[in-house]
Amino acid sequence: MDQLDDMATGAAVLGTGGGGDPYIGKLLAREALRDRPPLTMLSFDELDDDDFVILGGAGGAPTVGVEKLPSGHELVHAFRTLETHFGKKFTAVMSPEAGGINSMIPISLAAAVGLPLVDGDIMGRAFPEIQMAIPTLWGITATPMAMADEKGNAIILDTISNRWTEVMARSLIVQMGAVTHATNFPMTGAQVKQAAISGTMTLIGQIGRAIREAREQHRDPIAAATAITGGHELWRGKIADVDRRTVGGFARGAARIVGTGAYADHTLQLDFQNEFLAARVGDEMLATTPDLITVLDAETGEPITTENLRYGFRVAVLGIPCDPRWRSEGGIALAGPRYFGYDVPYIPVEERLAASPLTR
Repeated sequence: MDQLDDMATGAAVLGTGGGGDPYIGKLLAREALRDRPPLTMLSFDELDDDDFVILGGAGGAPTVGVEKLPSGHELVHAFRTLETHFGKKFTAVMSPEAGGINSMIPISLAAAVGLPLVDGDIMGRAFPEIQMAIPTLWGITATPMAMADEKGNAIILDTISNRWTEVMARSLIVQMGAVTHATNFPMTGAQVKQAAISGTMTLIGQIGRAIREAREQHRDPIAAATAITGGHELWRGKIADVDRRTVGGFARGAARIVGTGAYADHTLQLDFQNEFLAARVGDEMLATTPDLITVLDAETGEPITTENLRYGFRVAVLGIPCDPRWRSEGGIALAGPRYFGYDVPYIPVEERLAASPLTR
């Protein structure tokens, strides 16, 4: 099962600290694949324009998700509820984001319902809010959307905008116990080719394999992760403090990382809302959303999600360029630093680092 292990690792790297615990998603996928035919994965080129594709994943606070474990039935319930609503069958399943559990759960859904999995997603990373997706830039709606919980409740949302989908769904997530499962962004094959990101599932497997092979060959797994993602090392140090709380269905907080080696005498602050949003030293920003900020164990290269940050961990922090569409005017408005309350412009991570005296 090296392939699933590698995919879980790669998903957590691109998950930027969020997207839920990939280990849980890996277990769900492994169980769903047991005693079932091998899963078929479709490239965008293999999709017909009139295929009917649905996204499936979990939503809520990752800190709750590590204790409130899914059975796998919740997402199937949401899937069947939405099929009944449309009165037609879906022909393929796709991941909503390249991140954590939400890159793994669609594997279990596809296996459980006997459909192929599309090799792609709609973010190229994980984001905390539903509307933060490339299809939103193309006017593609997230609804009709079905949500289901572990108690057997299911509900369909049909909203006037993806922002309203987020507002209403977030209220329901809180009432459903801070974690729920959903099927959303129903799209044709033609829409997927236009507004999704190709090759995600392949990429997460490649990232995980690069990190694993680096460890096995006694090479630096951080360098391996940096090379395969096209990322940049932002920081190395020791976690000195973590302030984390669950508010409004999100895990919010900050971590302080005291620099070591070349970064000694300075402290990096990482702010997060499920995902890491900003990395800064004092008033100087080193990276901001929508670029990816990810934390890896400095020795093993294993990614560390926001709910698993702990005092004393020795870590490396990477900044990874986002999909070019996030750097458009619309993408920055949708998920840039000012949306999250930072009074700074979006500057690509590679440009910030080239101008910073704090990084190598």
